[in-house]
Amino acid sequence: MSIFGRSIDNMHHGLNYAFVKNETISNNLANMDTANYKAKTAKFKSLLEQEATNQFQAKRTDPRHIDFGQTTSDFQIHTNSNTQYNHNGNNVDVDKEMVELGNNQIYHQALVDRLNGSFGTLQNVIRGGR
Repeated sequence: MSIFGRSIDNMHHGLNYAFVKNETISNNLANMDTANYKAKTAKFKSLLEQEATNQFQAKRTDPRHIDFGQTTSDFQIHTNSNTQYNHNGNNVDVDKEMVELGNNQIYHQALVDRLNGSFGTLQNVIRGGR
């Protein structure tokens, strides 16, 4: 049990996801000229699994569906091997990666702002409202 409550724990997981996603995007951009490199994406599934398993039981009818029964980690790194954008077998789309990087930065900043607000509220309570 966390002393800060569930919302701060969820923001912590979100920040961890933003970090992993940023690393994944950076690796994709760093390897955009590497022959036969396949772009990777980070997927955040732990909160989805927690909410889903608390509310209902999911039956997996297709192998492409998310398996709610097993939890390996908070994040999954998925390799997109079905496409090829460059003549050297590489499938990194620089424009898509830059858009994803911008979206991730906005997501990260929103979480940091919300976390600062939560800690500001706690600080106000500790000071007795002064």
